[in-house]
Amino acid sequence: MAIFKRQNSTTVPAPFSFSPSQSWDGNDGKWSTFIVRVGTPPQDFRILPSTAGQETWVPNPEGCTPSDPSDCGSSRGVQEFNGQQGTGFLTNESSSWQALGVYDLAFEENLDYETNVTYDGQGLYGFDTVGLQVENSGGLTLNHQIVAGIALKQFYLGLFGLGIKPANFTSFSNPQPAFLPSAVSQNLIPSQSWGYTAGAPYRLQQVDGSLTLGGYDASRFEQSNITFPFGPDDSRSLVVNVLSILAESTLSGTANMMSETILSLIDSSIPEIWLPQDACDQFTTHFGLQYDSQTDRYLVNDTIHSQLKTLNPTVTFRLAVDALGSSFQDIILPYAAFDLQVSYPIYQNATNYFPIRRAANNTQYTIGRTFLQEAYVITDYDRQQFSVNQASFPDSGTMPQQHIVAIHPPGFGGNNGTSNSNSSSGLSGGAIGGIVVGAVVGVALIAGLIFFFLRRNRKSKRAAELEATQPEKPRDTAELGQPAPGYFAHDNKSQGSELMSDPRHEMPSPGPVYEADGTVKRHTHEMSGQSSPRGVIPELYSDANPRAELEAGNKVGRNVNPNDHFYELPGDGVSRFGGSAPGSPGLGESAGGSPRLGRSRSRSPHLSPTYGSQSSGTARSPSPLGPSVRR
Repeated sequence: MAIFKRQNSTTVPAPFSFSPSQSWDGNDGKWSTFIVRVGTPPQDFRILPSTAGQETWVPNPEGCTPSDPSDCGSSRGVQEFNGQQGTGFLTNESSSWQALGVYDLAFEENLDYETNVTYDGQGLYGFDTVGLQVENSGGLTLNHQIVAGIALKQFYLGLFGLGIKPANFTSFSNPQPAFLPSAVSQNLIPSQSWGYTAGAPYRLQQVDGSLTLGGYDASRFEQSNITFPFGPDDSRSLVVNVLSILAESTLSGTANMMSETILSLIDSSIPEIWLPQDACDQFTTHFGLQYDSQTDRYLVNDTIHSQLKTLNPTVTFRLAVDALGSSFQDIILPYAAFDLQVSYPIYQNATNYFPIRRAANNTQYTIGRTFLQEAYVITDYDRQQFSVNQASFPDSGTMPQQHIVAIHPPGFGGNNGTSNSNSSSGLSGGAIGGIVVGAVVGVALIAGLIFFFLRRNRKSKRAAELEATQPEKPRDTAELGQPAPGYFAHDNKSQGSELMSDPRHEMPSPGPVYEADGTVKRHTHEMSGQSSPRGVIPELYSDANPRAELEAGNKVGRNVNPNDHFYELPGDGVSRFGGSAPGSPGLGESAGGSPRLGRSRSRSPHLSPTYGSQSSGTARSPSPLGPSVRR
């Protein structure tokens, strides 16, 4: 598995590309399946991804009865175990199974209404090890995952939930995480995200489905610029506004199947597209369908089927972020996407049908996996958004090589939280070059700081040694904070305030300096300094007598005593400097400067040993924040 580094230098894994089983299964169409392993030792099942679920469901042996065909187990995706064809998950053969009991599935409850077709039912729940792909193939494996054994045939194949909501059994106090967040917490994938398309058996030579956890495969779609926010109900996150469904080249030409905008859930768990009845009536008229009230299916007879294949109609779904349609995305489906067959146990023999269903109310509007044959959905739970893109099938007849892109959580930075993960090394040449440059700059900076502080310490040490060699001298008689007699201050506008300080002692110079501007000549001792930016010498000349720095006092507008004598001192850029008369205290130093998630649906345990479909229940209001509870 390729690994990457976050900007905070913590290692993150690459996305996981979930390889399909290369089998096409199902009793309501041919669907590209994926293999999950359950239990210890592992038992393999071919399942379908569920964009609305968050649990792992596999067939239970009770789902195959003596009256079922002999290939019941195999047709439901059950692989051989210990050399024999199984009919479902054998919990007694798994040493890691921890039973919880029989509970309501509480899934797609909106589609559970008073007909003989229902998606509600019960499952045998427990914890067990779940792995993706066959053993020793590099797939992910997680312990203590929620597993349900299902006997009802409404979900003929098992499901692998892509959602993130935790589930609780009996109470809210012990939430059990779903597979996707568990994989993130164990550093197996970079984020709570996925990309999925169902695959198309009618394209090229059968194009398998594609499922990536923690990212997406950019080679499988034409990128859309539209991003959809999650819906307010965390059990129906992937909702879109369907503005129109335009059918072209039908038996009667072109027509819009929709009379109004509807809000629909995208859910790969079910095959059909659930629409208002008037939309279904439009499809019936333009596609020559026959409605079967016994099964609630729309059938296609052989004559119409042949005509439709010749005409090859297209159906365009216009999906929008809002009902006004200010931002929308078109997804085009050929007739082949709707050209499906339904078989046992719905019909004894394979029968051509058109995968639309009548919705009893607006809560049942759903877009199933028929649509996902031609669409690629990218879902980012961390950012609460998703996109719906047109699946791509190249004209060359060969599918391109995978182009896996990682989706990182918010705060990762760079490229809107995405990064290319095709390289097994995980770091591109540019990234490596950036790291090297950053390291060199960092080392240079550290070396410069070390040099600066060492030089500063040496200067401080040298100054201390020089001061220690001077004899102790008495303090100046001037009081600190008061101007010395005869002191002429500089203009504070150009020089700034004088600073109070402890007494300083000037170093004796090698020889006398004689002034020529007065009758009095003094010997001075020079300590030269570099000129300041304002043209003032930091160190001033002094004789050998000790002098102290003094506060300037009033430095602006001070009158000069005409009896004072002035002496010009040599300096760098100093034109005048006031001095004291002979015999007065000496000059001091002139210093410048101034200073989702879980469900809230209540569930009841069932103690009966059988668990198939059950009668419909009352719809319960979901909480967008609470986890699900099975009681």
